[in-house]
Amino acid sequence: MAYGLGHRPYFSIMNGDEIGAVEALARRLPPPPAGETWIGDDAAVLRPPGGVLLLAADTMVEGVHADLGVTTEADFGYKVLARNVSDIAAMGGRPLHAVVTVVVPPGRGALLEPLYDGIGAAAEQYACPVVGGDLTSGPALVVTVAITGTVDGEPVLRSGARPGDTVFVTGPLGGAAADLRAGVAGRTARPVARVAEGGAARAAGATAMIDLSDGLALDLRRLAAASGVGVAVGDVPVAEGATVDDALTGGDDYELVFTAGDVDAVAAAFRGLRPPAAIGTVVAGGEVRGLPEGGWRHRW
Repeated sequence: MAYGLGHRPYFSIMNGDEIGAVEALARRLPPPPAGETWIGDDAAVLRPPGGVLLLAADTMVEGVHADLGVTTEADFGYKVLARNVSDIAAMGGRPLHAVVTVVVPPGRGALLEPLYDGIGAAAEQYACPVVGGDLTSGPALVVTVAITGTVDGEPVLRSGARPGDTVFVTGPLGGAAADLRAGVAGRTARPVARVAEGGAARAAGATAMIDLSDGLALDLRRLAAASGVGVAVGDVPVAEGATVDDALTGGDDYELVFTAGDVDAVAAAFRGLRPPAAIGTVVAGGEVRGLPEGGWRHRW
């Protein structure tokens, strides 16, 4: 069953208390299949997949990850779930279920309706139903999503890149950073989680993979460090309206970077999808060539 995105009367009580809001969400979210229990109990009861179980979690905080003066509550909700799906995609997997925790600022209960419009749209887009979660109050809007997924065969880790592998990226970079600099939501609002591309990379024998949430310069270094290798980066595809610096250090692109030893296998696996761009080579040692320092880091 699809999300009841048209059930707006249920949200007439969202400026009330937690009990009313939970009741409204229970009516809005889809019912579970036979043998499972979703929203409304102390924990969801799910049937695990036959293969590997993947788990991921991510949080978005108003004023840190998004400015609600620029973006909308619906886009905020969409993005926080899509970010989690992107983590599953980076393992070569596909999402299964999500639980969502929302911190609601006092007096702003009305934001739950558009927020769940966005969460529901992303859940439908990626076939990842919300099966539970929590509501609480606090000084700022905070949404945390925990997600399960599975993968056909073995997941692709960050730690398997080998000297001689080619480094690929699934699309042009820097568009989100360019839009942020221009003060518009644009490509930052509803990122695309590259689930099909992650599966294609895994099928092609990808040796390591990571999604680009914090910028190529930082995330590719993470992959290289996990694999105990270096990388030499050449030309990188730059999104329309972006600069080379945006492409190298800007975050929020959510394209995938992966390494693979068989270029022909990659081309075959991506048939019907946008071909990934070869941007460099894995080298022995830990040196990273062709990338500046930079990328998004939280500061405590």
